Amino acid sequence: MPQLGAKTGQFTYADYCRWPEDERWELIDGEAFAMCPAPTRLHQEFITECVAQIHPQLKGTGCRLYVAPFDVRLPKTDEADERVDTVVQPDIAVFCDRTRLDDKGARGAPDWVIEILSPATAARDQIHKRALYERHGVREYWLIHPVDRLLTLYRLGEDGRYGAPELLELIGRTEVAALPGVRIDWPAPEAFDL
Repeated sequence: MPQLGAKTGQFTYADYCRWPEDERWELIDGEAFAMCPAPTRLHQEFITECVAQIHPQLKGTGCRLYVAPFDVRLPKTDEADERVDTVVQPDIAVFCDRTRLDDKGARGAPDWVIEILSPATAARDQIHKRALYERHGVREYWLIHPVDRLLTLYRLGEDGRYGAPELLELIGRTEVAALPGVRIDWPAPEAFDL
């Protein structure tokens, strides 16, 4: 098996399931992308803060929150799992349609995705995944820029497309339009003790 970062060709979920468990990959339209070996501490601080706030707000809604590594299979139509050529691991994914959840992770789009940008994955998150999530109907897609303390927020319109992104500073409160009543209250920079 080729080493991390060296997979070329077109792959499916069947291939992905045979790769070593100590390697993390994503597939986007059959192309394999190596995941970073370990995110930065700042990246992890933002995930922890978001999860700590989101999880209690979902109580009683039927929605479920998952943190990477968590496989989200995105079939093009109704193809069998082994033929699916897109498998992603969003940093944070919220699913309100529980029929999409199974023992392998999820099959179908989350309602809300948050990606914490890192230098190694920023282009993929901002270009490839944005297009992918739009195509699969992710209702809200947030890209957190931890160093710059910015949020790029995409919301799916009635036409099934993301409109122009909102660019927000990570101050105050940001409401989640896809999940009424859910919000993030951004802590001050010094809260991260960096």
